Amino acid sequence: MELSARKEKILAAVVDAYVATGEPVGSKGIAAQLGVSSATIRNEMAELSLLGLLEQPHTSAGRVPSQRGYRLYVDHLMEPAPMPVQEKRLMDSMLMTNVGDPERLLLSATQALAGVTKFAAVSTTPSGGTAYIRAVQFVQTSRRTAMVLLMSSAGTMKNRVFHCDFDLNPEMLRVFFRLLNEKLVNKPVADITPAFIQSLAVSFGDMSMLMSSALMAVLDVARDTRETNVFQSGQMNLLFYPEYERGAARRVMDFLERPRELADLLVQEPGSVRALIGQESRVPELAGSSVVVARYAVGGQDAGALAVIGPTRMNYPRVISHLSYLSQSVSQLLTVLMWEE
Repeated sequence: MELSARKEKILAAVVDAYVATGEPVGSKGIAAQLGVSSATIRNEMAELSLLGLLEQPHTSAGRVPSQRGYRLYVDHLMEPAPMPVQEKRLMDSMLMTNVGDPERLLLSATQALAGVTKFAAVSTTPSGGTAYIRAVQFVQTSRRTAMVLLMSSAGTMKNRVFHCDFDLNPEMLRVFFRLLNEKLVNKPVADITPAFIQSLAVSFGDMSMLMSSALMAVLDVARDTRETNVFQSGQMNLLFYPEYERGAARRVMDFLERPRELADLLVQEPGSVRALIGQESRVPELAGSSVVVARYAVGGQDAGALAVIGPTRMNYPRVISHLSYLSQSVSQLLTVLMWEE
């Protein structure tokens, strides 16, 4: 859609003013801002309304952006909003407290995002569906129990405690470690099925009796690795926005309680931050909301998502700036963690 430079400035000014105040925007304030007459601004706003970029809630009210107006603003008109140094430091400090645990790191990132944006924030853990096994470790936890840890190329680290009917010792666990790593390292996680574990037990011969509990634990952690977990924070922030009155917040929260659908929504093109505005999400409960999504990578491979959910009247430049910074930080920290394991 081709607009004159003046129409673009007016649309951008209306979006910025409406985001800041939540009130329909009249011609007088825009005229003072752009240095032209109120009559000119009214005519231009009327034409923007005919183009479907502005809406007029009431006959005597000012204008508000439409979904199409927000789309044009986000794609072509908004100015970048660099993050303040103090907000970067806050996010960095929250991430660094859990840098050794991928899932706690993502939970911290979600909490930081909700705290800074004042919207609902979500994240998804790296999907292990296409990952391969990097290592299997064993840690003895008591006389007859131990923990198996499975580390994947997706940057995940899952664990499961197993119990044996005999006393364990370090030498026995070293044997478990050697046998399983010989068979499992670089194998796709998706290949660790009950049939595979059964054939693996047969190949171990007499050792399979000693390793049966450990093998079942490996099957369980492989299953956990394939699953995508969703972390959420800041849902109550939505209650403070007038857009979510009269049950709208409840509908959004109902959708947030369906993690599989939420994770599917966040599967967007990697490499950039994308805003799904209003009905673009194709989720009825989010028709009055926007979802801004950033994908993060581990070792250069697309891994998961960070996202913000709030009213369409949100400060898109600021939200996109925070998501860009946070997704890059998570990518770097998870990649470093993967290669240190």
